[in-house]
Amino acid sequence: MRKAIVLALSLGIAAPAYAQEAPDRHFTVDDLFGLTVAADPQISPDGKQIAYVRRANDIMTDAAVSSIWMVDTASGAQTPLVTGAGAHFAPRWSPDGSRLAYVSTESGGGPELHVRWMASGESANITALPESPGSLSWSPDGTMIAYTARVPGKPVSLGKPASKPEGAQWKAPPAITDAVTYRFDGAGYLKPGYTQVFLVSATGGAPRQLTSGDRNHDGPIEWMPDGSALLISGNRDENWELAGLDTEVYAIDIASGAIRELTTRDGPDTSPQVSPDGRRIAYLGFDDEGRDAHMAGLYLMDSDGSNHRRIAAGFDRSFDSLEWTEAGIFAGYEDEGVYRVARISTSGSVDPLPARIAGPGYTRPYVGGQWSVSDRGNLAFTSGSATRPADVSVLRGNRPVQLTRLNEVFLSGKQLGETREIAVTMPDGKDIPSWILLPPDYVEGTRVPMILEIHGGPHAAYGPHFASDYQIYASAGYAVLFTNPSGSSGYGSQFLGGIDGTYPVPNDAELLAAVDAAVAAGYADPDNLFVTGGSGGGILTAWMVGKTDRFAAAASNKPVINWTTMALAADAYPFFARYWMKGMPWENPEGYWARSPLAAADKINTPTLVLVAAEDYRTPRFEAEQFYGALKLRGVDTALLVTPGGSHGDTTMSPSQLGAKTSAVVAWFDKYRTDSAAE
Repeated sequence: MRKAIVLALSLGIAAPAYAQEAPDRHFTVDDLFGLTVAADPQISPDGKQIAYVRRANDIMTDAAVSSIWMVDTASGAQTPLVTGAGAHFAPRWSPDGSRLAYVSTESGGGPELHVRWMASGESANITALPESPGSLSWSPDGTMIAYTARVPGKPVSLGKPASKPEGAQWKAPPAITDAVTYRFDGAGYLKPGYTQVFLVSATGGAPRQLTSGDRNHDGPIEWMPDGSALLISGNRDENWELAGLDTEVYAIDIASGAIRELTTRDGPDTSPQVSPDGRRIAYLGFDDEGRDAHMAGLYLMDSDGSNHRRIAAGFDRSFDSLEWTEAGIFAGYEDEGVYRVARISTSGSVDPLPARIAGPGYTRPYVGGQWSVSDRGNLAFTSGSATRPADVSVLRGNRPVQLTRLNEVFLSGKQLGETREIAVTMPDGKDIPSWILLPPDYVEGTRVPMILEIHGGPHAAYGPHFASDYQIYASAGYAVLFTNPSGSSGYGSQFLGGIDGTYPVPNDAELLAAVDAAVAAGYADPDNLFVTGGSGGGILTAWMVGKTDRFAAAASNKPVINWTTMALAADAYPFFARYWMKGMPWENPEGYWARSPLAAADKINTPTLVLVAAEDYRTPRFEAEQFYGALKLRGVDTALLVTPGGSHGDTTMSPSQLGAKTSAVVAWFDKYRTDSAAE
């Protein structure tokens, strides 16, 4: 039969239907184009509908396409709201729920602020902008929308250029900057200008610029209930560029534009939320103690900025999102591998809600998520599992109800790997939360090649969530071990501070203990161990191959190799030197070198693939290139993979680029894999 099929194809004759190959039951790089994820669920004020952003990967354009959909919270019925050409995102309800503001690029030009009248289904372009507006916020009476946008500034000029003859074709002139932050990951080299706050009528017209000057005025934006003022957070001090983490909460008077400082401490004060009666303001923050990570607490103050006090001080988790409605104060936080939301009373009692929230990312199992709450306390959130990316769910009473199943039909046809928890305990009694994803056709009791995949941050966390990278590794026959070593978020202040001033120590010992546990549990083949990770995980990958030869091969993605070059040229260089390295490179050169993976290059024998994006300014490309050059000079087998156009985060890469990166790691490990499946 096979010869007949080949002959038919060679003659241009259609092969019979029975000759088609069955679809691959395992998850492959091609399946990245089949994934759809939910993001930014915004519940209506009455709790009856949720507008959310649906992102799908388009195989023809090799890009994620975003549209806005509506889901009924009672029935789960879905309706496409804003689709078609361009990107559509940031849906925000008017206070009475009759209109929805959103941002769209459907015109093919710059981003535009739109408003949709829900009863009629008609939409109007409120204002066209040169750059995307942020922090959309409706006025309490629904007549205005506040937003932030960058206002271009005048570039720095030095000297007088030569006179250009009429009609001459000259090269672009040099760019000059005197800013402390002159480039930023995901944004590239920054154009002159500052982010300002604007007001625009909800029915259209020219916007009014509310702030000005050589300061950034960022969101989120919160209105006072009487519409007289806006609250923002930022830093308006003279030395704001070198102020570290310090920000304050400010009130902006709508009538006059006058700005009043409401907080004054040394440390970040952010995310202001006003009580429905306008008497108090909740906000997040902490006292800056110079550590590389801090726990953010929840604070209250009177609306005039007096009577500051912390509430829920005994709750050993870091809050990172906040809403205050008629139903109370709601705050989001990471907690032992999942993301949660709690209702918090003004006296400080904490009532965690029974919602397990999952993030809209899908390549690796990071903890996170997005949520919103109605006037009466109905919670909408992104949910997921180890085998499904983010969907939209709602909390009905104390019962989470999943409203969408965006990938159910597609992924139900796939045999996915199973995630299991592994117990890992250090000699001092510290538990290291760990999980292992097994190959989809795993035979109980057998040992398989295993990849240790290390999360970035390093102050972030993994959990039992969907990860396309892991499913691709598993389909190639690898188990994937992932852990939350010291410094990971969501386990309290002591665990978070476990690497302050020492990173990457003691993570190397903790990660090797997790490897030992996977071997002892009978999952991992000790002769076929591999290691990879990105960002903080890339650092630890490079660090560990300088400490041990246990791994058959490694793949270090977007690493830091030399802390001196990193601290002076990464986009956030004022932060890294001050908080992570506890001083400038010239003040402690020995300490910088001792914590640099490059210092152990003479001990590295592990074949190592080095990966980085061409426009990564968080862990700049030259860090990866230094590692590649060192390994070449040492005679260690290595290769350098550079993704064009991408920056530090996975979301800046196209689906095909993400697939190519993961496929290259599999091929690199297969090259050094010695079990029979690789032969």
